[in-house]
Amino acid sequence: MSASTESANMYTLPHLLDTSPLAFTIMAGVLGLMVGSFLNVVIHRLPIMMERDWRQQCAELSNSGEVQPESAPPYNLVVPGSACPHCNHHISAWENIPILSYAMLRGKCRGCGAAISPRYPAVEAISGVLCAYAAWHFGFGWHAAGALLLVWALLALTAIDIDTQLLPDDITLPLLWAGLLFNCFGLGYTSLTGAVLGAVIGYLALWSVYWLFKLVTGKEGMGYGDFKLLAALGAWLGWQMLPLIILLSSLVGAVVGIALIVAFKHGRNIPIPFGPYLAGGGLIALFWGPLLTQGYLRLLG
Repeated sequence: MSASTESANMYTLPHLLDTSPLAFTIMAGVLGLMVGSFLNVVIHRLPIMMERDWRQQCAELSNSGEVQPESAPPYNLVVPGSACPHCNHHISAWENIPILSYAMLRGKCRGCGAAISPRYPAVEAISGVLCAYAAWHFGFGWHAAGALLLVWALLALTAIDIDTQLLPDDITLPLLWAGLLFNCFGLGYTSLTGAVLGAVIGYLALWSVYWLFKLVTGKEGMGYGDFKLLAALGAWLGWQMLPLIILLSSLVGAVVGIALIVAFKHGRNIPIPFGPYLAGGGLIALFWGPLLTQGYLRLLG
């Protein structure tokens, strides 16, 4: 390779990100902010899209299989453009800059002055911070790329589950298959065998708890989406991380549940979504799983 070629390679973006952890961390953080803005669209629209699809299916079944023409305008993650739900004011590009636009608008719609939910900048900020940390933690490479995908999917699932107590198959199932594919070529967080076993054991672990709880109490303790989410986490991180994920999510879920009952008079019969705790346990296992496992084994002797 000539000196000029080597000099040119030194100024390519991949080379810069590989050799400068700070540059890679900043770029990942900015990318996280941008994707976080899109995640707000997914969080808001995907449950509505699911409901519309269910209504369409019910209409088809109620008419003996005759498909009714879709009279409603198209509604998906792209169409229609973003608008204020109160006055239908079209949100321009400068009003859609992550975090900055919310601050400039002082948390209010430019068209009607209605309050904008603080969750929008919160999702953007969390996405940016987690992506920046993933870049700093793993460094430039496949592990960081996988961590970004996992962060985005878990963040969207967490917010949707809090809002609707649903974990959409449109996210959990692709996440599961992506985890298996990611670990296929020895570049991921575990072996392919560990990923397959993680998916199977993860699903069966909560499936077993679900049926045991239902046999004992006659009630459903969790939804099938939780099974699929833990299976997806097992596919990404391997079966070895499943005990840690289950332990962490159960502990945090129990603490938060008790706090809600005591402090906010949250009824015991009111369901609490378990997906956010599984997502939190999965992220902890992603970043610190091996360290926590090794520390636990040292304590055992």
